[in-house]
This record gives sequence, C-alpha cells and structure tokens, in this order.
Amino acid sequence: MKTSSEETSRRVALITGAGKRRVGYYIAQTMADRGFDLAIHYNRSREEARQTVASLIEKGARAAEFRADVSKPASIDRMFAQIQDRFGRLDLLVTSAAIWTPTRLEEMTPDDVRRHFEVNALGTFWCCRAAGLMMAQQPEGGLIVTIGDWAVERPYLNYPAYFVSKGCIPAMTRMLAVELAHRNPAIRVNCVHPGPVMLPAALSKHEKLQAIRATLLKREGSPRHIAKAVEFFWDNDFITGVCLTVDGGRTIA
Repeated sequence: MKTSSEETSRRVALITGAGKRRVGYYIAQTMADRGFDLAIHYNRSREEARQTVASLIEKGARAAEFRADVSKPASIDRMFAQIQDRFGRLDLLVTSAAIWTPTRLEEMTPDDVRRHFEVNALGTFWCCRAAGLMMAQQPEGGLIVTIGDWAVERPYLNYPAYFVSKGCIPAMTRMLAVELAHRNPAIRVNCVHPGPVMLPAALSKHEKLQAIRATLLKREGSPRHIAKAVEFFWDNDFITGVCLTVDGGRTIA
C-alpha cells in the first residue's frame, strides 16, 4: 500500500483529447509507462475515456477521466479545480484536443471560423494558462506541450478555419514560455508539430499514398512518434519556447 508521501511524489499529467484512440491516447499510455498518473480529458467520448482510464489503471497508474468543453473557459476552470482536488498537483500538460473540419473557402461561415478558434486557439490557451498557474505554485514547476501542425507552414486546400486557428499555436507557445518562466523558472513550454502520423480514416487509398510519398522518409508516422517527442521535452530540461516538427521531412519535401 502506498504511503501519503509516495502518493504526493507521483508526477501527474493531463492530456486533453485523450479519450478516443487518437494521438492523446498514445501520449497518455507512454507517460503512464514512465510512471506518471494521468488525468484524461474528454468532451463527448465518455465511454472511450473510461476505457482509457481502465487501461492506465492496469498499468499501475492512478488515473481518472475529466469532462470539459474546451471552447468554454468556465468549463476548463472547473476541470482544473477537479484535477487539483483529485491529484493535488500537475507536472505535465499536453494539449491534444482539437477539431479539424474541411470546408471550402467559398462555403465558410463566421461560425466555422469562430468554432475552430474557440477549440483550437482559445481552448489551448486557457488550458495552458490554468496549468501554468498551478505549476507556478510548485517548486518543481512543470512542462506544457502544445500540439500544433506541420502544415501551418505549408497549408493545403479546404481547411482555412483550421489553419488560422492552429497558426496561433507557435506564437502562443513562445509567449507562454516567457510569461510562465517569469513566474517560476522551472516551468517550460514547448510545441510539437505532428505530420502524417495518424491519417484520417476518411482519406482514400490514393490520398493516403500521396501523403506518404510527400514525406522525405516515404512512410507514415505513428502517434508514438509524437509521444516520443513529448518524452524528449520532459527529459531535456534545458529546452523551452521551441517548436519541434515530427513529420518525416514533409515540411521541406
């Protein structure tokens, strides 16, 4: 049986958007293997989040699911209060919750743009703010890893609302690195830009082949490559304000 000191010494990670088996899920599994306890965020995927939590508990981690609509700051604030009550600390935040909806420029509405900004930009920022203010109170500080997208440098067609919202992430990462280090020099903020690591199921075989051929390495990546990037940022405590592209060379191909 764990003692109270052992409980409080455990590192705690919050992974947003980790209920479904997408990138956040694999990051959560990887950090559980590293000895972290996990707060798993979901919005609508309650059953999937519970299954994820059960799999983490099997690994020996303390884990719990927390619901929040990241487009609403009040919902985010409630989630962080619940995490504080449940775990008492937060050492790692990874913001993998996002929406990605194709819409032609001619068919876009203001609501399309607003919704993407509310989830991808405001949601990321407010989660980082809440996490950073928690970490500022901890002598050990903590690490925040935002999730961007390689294609903010080379946007492709039919995702204008997505790209303008994700384009905020690099500047947000650098700004937060400055702001939070000012409050506690032990807080670091970095970003991962994923490439083709989990191609959408809706893509045709031809579209998937095109995406793979467009990389220098001529193969699809895996969500575990993104998890390894998060591990790298955790292990190297002299890196902050950096955006790391994990795309098989797609950006420069």
